Amino acid sequence: MMAGALAGLAALGLAACNGDAGETGNGNGASAGNGDGLVRFNPDPYPSTYTPFPSEVVLIQGATVFDGIGGEFENYDVLMQDGRIASIGEGLEAPEGATIIDGRGRYVTPGVIDIHSHLGVYPSPGVSAHNDGNEITSPVTAEVWAEHGVWPQDPGFDAALAGGVTTLHVLPGSANLFGGRGVTLRNVPSRTVQGMKFPDAPYTLKMACGENPKRVYGGQGRAPGSRMGNMAGYREAWQRAVEYRRSWQRYWDAGDADATPPTRNLELDTLMGVLEGEILIQMHCYRADEMALVLDMAREFDYRITTFHHAVEAYKIGDLLAEDDVCAAVWADWGGFKMEAYDSINENLALVHAAGACAMIHSDDQLGIQRLNQEVAKALAAGRRLGIEVTDGEAVAWFTSNPARGLGIFDETGSLEAGKRADVVLWSAHPFSSYAVADHVYIDGALMFDRDDPERRTVRDFTLGQPGEGVL
Repeated sequence: MMAGALAGLAALGLAACNGDAGETGNGNGASAGNGDGLVRFNPDPYPSTYTPFPSEVVLIQGATVFDGIGGEFENYDVLMQDGRIASIGEGLEAPEGATIIDGRGRYVTPGVIDIHSHLGVYPSPGVSAHNDGNEITSPVTAEVWAEHGVWPQDPGFDAALAGGVTTLHVLPGSANLFGGRGVTLRNVPSRTVQGMKFPDAPYTLKMACGENPKRVYGGQGRAPGSRMGNMAGYREAWQRAVEYRRSWQRYWDAGDADATPPTRNLELDTLMGVLEGEILIQMHCYRADEMALVLDMAREFDYRITTFHHAVEAYKIGDLLAEDDVCAAVWADWGGFKMEAYDSINENLALVHAAGACAMIHSDDQLGIQRLNQEVAKALAAGRRLGIEVTDGEAVAWFTSNPARGLGIFDETGSLEAGKRADVVLWSAHPFSSYAVADHVYIDGALMFDRDDPERRTVRDFTLGQPGEGVL
């Protein structure tokens, strides 16, 4: 492991040992909360312990810069200081002691963000013992959290870093109607998942519609066994969450510390968090008609869908997505591998963008995450062949600022704006070139990957390999 990483991990360990784990309570996660004697629950019992790695003042000079929010600037400089973007512009003056990087002929973008990953919960090596992404025991498992199954030693994190990925969102799988909570991670080496958690990023909830839940549970002779059953299962769960929320609100409003509080339910805690607007829905859904039904259901129970994932028919309802301010996270050219993916088109991403909706690329794949910039290039080319006008700067947003918006972290990352986290990629060539590779990857201003410095790369047990039997 690189020396800087070791120092950072030591700091993380000290933070974990010395940090405040939150209020203590009565042994079931409850606490007195506001000092009024009423039972309340800590909404973040597994808080982030992430600490940025040591960084220097860095000035990249003379590069072509994409700011992640539509801008493209030639012969621009990017100044990173104290882990943040200090400024971008022409002819910036280098502060004393700054490391100066020659960016001429190279390109700069914000760090790549993947809104749909299963790294850590389906890690390498891909064996059944490592399959921790689906809790296939009930169609409603909102009580499980992906972070409790993430293996920080997954070498896939390193491969993604080499592809420019600075932030990723790890989700449970799509076997269930409600699959559980997702977690947003910084792509840094850590002994614990808490050491990777993006500070203050909203929790998310994975939901799934279509073929997967009805196949998994219908095949067991259980509900749901049809799309009708899917909808009924969602609605029944949401109704229970509405009633659970009301019971707690009545208890809190009464203000009687001697009253018996409602019985805590971890599954309904998560659903109540969605109803409160604190947990973001990330929903696996392919067909346009099902997405439209889900939008109606969100209105019925007064919650928001943040992003539809896969969404191969999003191009059919781009206007509806725009009206409801719902994002679509899609592939460039995956489709046809099952019936609900049959009507996929390569122009999907560009058409959703053209409709005025929030559009982005995603991987859902341990290999695809390594080249999301080139996946965007394919989607951009397909859109342009159809006659859709999209600038390179707008398309860069498909792997930077738009996924940041979909995860509720755009105020911190996703664009090269002064004051934001210095998550930056220096590319060898135009990021939409099939020949482009990430030369440097910075996370919070720390150089986490340098293509010319193998000593800086993290080495994990699996990548080292295992000695053969009898080898000393």
